[in-house]
Amino acid sequence: MEKQWVIDDFKLEESWRLFKIMGEFVDGVEALHHLGPAVTIFGSARVKPDDPIYKKAVEIASLFVKEKFAVITGGGPGIMEAANRGANEAEGTSVGLNIELPFEQAPNPYADIQVDFRYFFVRKVMLVKYSLAYIIMPGGFGTLDELFEAVTLIQTERIKSFPVILVGSDYWQGLLEWVKDRMLTEKTISPDDIDILQIIDEPAEIVKAVTNKVII
Repeated sequence: MEKQWVIDDFKLEESWRLFKIMGEFVDGVEALHHLGPAVTIFGSARVKPDDPIYKKAVEIASLFVKEKFAVITGGGPGIMEAANRGANEAEGTSVGLNIELPFEQAPNPYADIQVDFRYFFVRKVMLVKYSLAYIIMPGGFGTLDELFEAVTLIQTERIKSFPVILVGSDYWQGLLEWVKDRMLTEKTISPDDIDILQIIDEPAEIVKAVTNKVII
């Protein structure tokens, strides 16, 4: 009988978790439904404000605001803070979709629309659903996770093809070469899949690559 209680408690806990998940989807949709055209900027949470890549993220976000785009980030420090800061200081819409983590991920103060998430997969849906382009700055495992999530969704035609731009040829070129040398050679991807990714370094060229493909 005691074993049955444990099983029943587990089932009840799982049922309530579904309501929490639905609640996060509702919060995200309500916050972003009227957002308008937006780009999502990813990158390391560990980058400091004196780092050149931080300053570049500020500039990129500012340029997108001038082209009437909102800027979405993961809402935390580092590159996310830089992008939210660039959008905020350019008087544009700055969105932070923060994830609750035991370290690194305190919300930055530059997002004027902020939504907090407990579940990564709900946050991922929001980051994709309301974005017209992904700008991938240097980052770690979390950045790679978001990068390949987007690439997979485009590859499998689950979402429309939008620009996925890797910023920093010195950081990303080795990865792209590995994809070509190993994955393409082994035929685990198709030649067309390579075209999903592009590396661009200059902020103005990054914005141009998006505006040339996206009609707003």
